Amino acid sequence: MVVAGGGTAGHIEPALALADAVRRLCPEASVVALGTSRGLETKLVPERGYQLELIPPVPLPRKPTADLLRLPLKVRDSVKRTRQVLERVGADVVVGFGGYVALPAYLAARGRVPIVVHEANQHAGLANRVGARFARGVAVAVPGTPLPGARVVGIPLRRSITTLDRAALRAEARRHFGLDPDAPTLLVFGGSQGAQSINTAVSGAAREFAEAGVGVLHAHGPKNTLVVQEFPGKPCYLPVPYLERMDLAYAAADAVLCRSGAMTVAEVSAVGLPAVFVPLPHGNGEQALNARPAVDAGAALLIEDSALTPATVAERVVPLVADPDRIAKMSAAAVGLGHGEADEVLATMVLEAAGVGSK
Repeated sequence: MVVAGGGTAGHIEPALALADAVRRLCPEASVVALGTSRGLETKLVPERGYQLELIPPVPLPRKPTADLLRLPLKVRDSVKRTRQVLERVGADVVVGFGGYVALPAYLAARGRVPIVVHEANQHAGLANRVGARFARGVAVAVPGTPLPGARVVGIPLRRSITTLDRAALRAEARRHFGLDPDAPTLLVFGGSQGAQSINTAVSGAAREFAEAGVGVLHAHGPKNTLVVQEFPGKPCYLPVPYLERMDLAYAAADAVLCRSGAMTVAEVSAVGLPAVFVPLPHGNGEQALNARPAVDAGAALLIEDSALTPATVAERVVPLVADPDRIAKMSAAAVGLGHGEADEVLATMVLEAAGVGSK
């Protein structure tokens, strides 16, 4: 199996969760990941023990425009290199998750190797709209995604997330980060690189968190710095560059404030964390759409990025985290929002497309 899901964690993590599921269902399967030298896959794929093959990137416009016509040479070169990889590794199936790695994978495999497409967002990207036209199977995360023959499966997640027992791990997780063992705690992150607007707004309410007896675990991004005033005798506000153990971060938290990428929403829903989603104010609005089911179910709040200020955090977020009854109701509302078996459902589709059965 060759998976094409490079670039961002939102593409890579579902691809790796699928790879793990395929290995469980078909232990003799060999998995190769496609990527480029500029994506997070250069770190994440080898760490998970999978082979990574690099191809030239093909930056894609959000919509079919004249920009795509200016890329024929790059597309041709990338497709040629990708086809060489497929032939060398003996690919039986190609699975794409969208983005600038998926398009050359689809074009290289067309008519030669069965293709399965997975789309995480309701508005499908260009690569997946192209790949779905000649794919053996099309899987989507949410209903209403306009791709031909789409089957709703959810987003493949790591087993460490779908099987996470937050209550059982809570004490260990709090010790791991050095957090107050009993104080209500908010987890904050803005994606793998952090988000400046989130960093500024939440840290600006540090005094209000302290006065309410709320601790904060805040991943600000490895390229950012965050200095927060300390309040002796109060639960700590802990800034960290990056969270290597997201499972422990989720277990340590009572609520989360974060972006609402498809992968993030799926993970937060799967572990039952009440959420305050702050959609990225770019793109075609897909992050707000991702958050909508959780908001409608009563499991999350949505605050627009432009409205996120220290005052907003103090008025809306601090009282939420400090209210155990409200937190419990929101956590219960999150149950049933996710697709905990999406990884194995998609793996079964992929194995069927490759003409092999699972064990």
